[in-house]
Amino acid sequence: MRYTSDLTPCEWALISYCFPKAATFGRPRQYSYLEIFNGIVYVNKTGCQGRKVPKDLPPWASVYHYYRTWKRSGLLPQIQDHLRELVRLESGKKPKPTAAILDSQTIKSSESSGERGYAAGKKINGRKRPLLVDTMGLILLVLVLPANVQDREGARQLLQRCSGIYKALRLIWADGGYAGQLITWVKGHLGCRLEIVKRPDHLRGFKVLPRRWVVERTFGWFGRYRRLNRDYERLATSGEVMVYLAMTRLMLRRLTK
Repeated sequence: MRYTSDLTPCEWALISYCFPKAATFGRPRQYSYLEIFNGIVYVNKTGCQGRKVPKDLPPWASVYHYYRTWKRSGLLPQIQDHLRELVRLESGKKPKPTAAILDSQTIKSSESSGERGYAAGKKINGRKRPLLVDTMGLILLVLVLPANVQDREGARQLLQRCSGIYKALRLIWADGGYAGQLITWVKGHLGCRLEIVKRPDHLRGFKVLPRRWVVERTFGWFGRYRRLNRDYERLATSGEVMVYLAMTRLMLRRLTK
């Protein structure tokens, strides 16, 4: 193993069968899927530019080609979903969650980012990541939007994607920023309850609040992956895939610890 981001044989065994089988015709593939995936994870972990991938990994053009192919086919989010179910089963939980926590994170973006906006409240010019996690902090769904999109509108767009995917979902916790008409909308469109976890009025300083700390911890995990500290992606879909990749790497470590 050359880099700490590289997958071990045990980690690769958990996801190797998810990748397409090699074609029986045409030019043989020069680099294995493991080497390609290590190159993608290296970029995600270190935050380096794609063209700056070290020379002992596959060439950046090959790494980027497969990253783009797997992003367009939806393979990378599917691997993340597969691992989440394994982690939940190992922890004695059902593979499909019945409760989730909703929140969003606002981050700065580079000038190369496509759609971005200015969040006046946080004085950040960049993007927003509405996030839905289960009670273990594992990602169910993420969306990347301009930072000037209101939290409730971002949550509505995120949960619209969620409709029909997590049919067992019965309860979602969120902070006071999601109160109001969104509660009725969630009940009508998803058939589950949105419960607001409010911060007590008399509370001063930092305090860990029930349920809300779970998603905050997930945001803390993102800090271990430098590509997520700022949004460098031109496309919002690329930003979403980078989040799924970080969670994939984290769950592989957890499953083989």
